[in-house]
Amino acid sequence: MPFHLRKTVPADLPRITAIYRDAVLHSTASYEITPPGEEEMASRFQAIRDRNYPYITAEDENGTLLGYAYASAFRPRPAYRWMVEDSIYLAEEARGRGLGRLLLSNLVQECEALGFRQMIAVIGGATPASIALHRSIGFAEIGLLKGAGYKHGRWLDTMLMQKTLGDGTDTDPDLAAYPGSLFSA
Repeated sequence: MPFHLRKTVPADLPRITAIYRDAVLHSTASYEITPPGEEEMASRFQAIRDRNYPYITAEDENGTLLGYAYASAFRPRPAYRWMVEDSIYLAEEARGRGLGRLLLSNLVQECEALGFRQMIAVIGGATPASIALHRSIGFAEIGLLKGAGYKHGRWLDTMLMQKTLGDGTDTDPDLAAYPGSLFSA
């Protein structure tokens, strides 16, 4: 089944909220316990877009939103501005069909084009499918946080994975260009 990727718009938020709600309630992809409502999801979406991070939506040929992915700040301190963290969520019916790889590959390309130098994945529950997805496009395992979360009646490990984007650390970044301009030096 073909998928269409596009920039996320506010009208997507009801479906995004539903997909995320399912992830919060039934998986370890998020360590949130109580799913946020649409108003909170709208606030999070706007905060990401206000910083010009990419936020991508995937639809099927009928226009049904099946998943989304976005990049956001890994940490709020200015020196971290060259590193982004990826997030990917898929509707249950879209899992195992290659959509996660399509979304993540596109997100990596967009972040490279913007000038980011590193991407990190923080994989809740050290989920094997998410680890395999990230590994398939060049992420390397960099650490395991043992017992980092407690959800669904059990302790959960968190896998950290990283991918170099663009020139990585081989060249100095342009502090005047995005994402250098996210903070004043």
